Amino acid sequence: MSTSWRIYGAEMSPYSVKVRAYFRYKGIAHHWIVRSGERQAEFAALAKLPLIPLVVDPDGVAAQDSTPIIEMAEARHPSPSIHPEDPVAAFASALLEEYGDEWGNKWMFHLRWAREADQLAGASRIARTIEPDADEARHLAIATQVRERMVGRVGFVGSNSGTAPIIEASFLDALRLLETHLAARPYLFGARPAFADFAIWAQVRSAFTDPTGYGIVANRTPGMLDWIARMEWPRAEGPFEDWASLEPTLGPLLRAEVAARFLPWSLANAAALAAGQEEFTVALADGPWTQAPQKYHARSLARLRERHRESPARADVDAMLSKWGCLAPLADARR
Repeated sequence: MSTSWRIYGAEMSPYSVKVRAYFRYKGIAHHWIVRSGERQAEFAALAKLPLIPLVVDPDGVAAQDSTPIIEMAEARHPSPSIHPEDPVAAFASALLEEYGDEWGNKWMFHLRWAREADQLAGASRIARTIEPDADEARHLAIATQVRERMVGRVGFVGSNSGTAPIIEASFLDALRLLETHLAARPYLFGARPAFADFAIWAQVRSAFTDPTGYGIVANRTPGMLDWIARMEWPRAEGPFEDWASLEPTLGPLLRAEVAARFLPWSLANAAALAAGQEEFTVALADGPWTQAPQKYHARSLARLRERHRESPARADVDAMLSKWGCLAPLADARR
């Protein structure tokens, strides 16, 4: 029996590199397997969905979806923990992990496929992953197919002409707030990576590898570059901080991004799914947002509310959430 895990993924997949960075941090033996055309039959035999990452444990049990994968591995390899000891900080980390996965993905997907330069670069890189040894004619044909398919899918994350300014403003706002916060510490919650680091970093890192995202990060928030590099091979450099020391610079991210954009969108998305709507519109702080609902996020929002209900320091967590405008959407499960 193998003692090593297998991670089927791709460099351009934020959820794949999220899982890989976690396994690297934990020191969990694993094989990184690029999901190329020549590995497709092997992948299909193990996967329930055509999505990466696919992780196979040493017993041959396969799992997909980055957050449950990390939670499963964390239960087996609890040290060093990715959850701060302070329960308020721990819940803030879980909330920001959800924000990174579900809202941050809008940054990455929009920036990769909204402009011609990024479309061409992204499609070309994916084509080389699919068939690394293809000649130029074949490479161009694959890249053209990839570009047409992916540009047509931007609406799935809510990217359209009306939401584009909101997505791009959110990306820059988040980067600036994170840059300020990370100026005083190597990771979001102190001297070691937390749950939230892996999720938010994966989206920022993926956007950074594309032309437009690279230009934004490198030229407008260069203080983010150290964290982006550090999270490729994260390590424990010291303890987590408590919420009191984190709040002055991390709280503003909760207010500006989670409370003003992510949670209102989350509620509207869940309500649209419950009502069977094909499209919904929600008024965010910087304008109306219209898209078709995303099915998966309603489930992950329910899980986040469950975490909130089960917090061992619920009163303190609620006080923090209330202060930064995040309590009502999480406390009222009927909404």
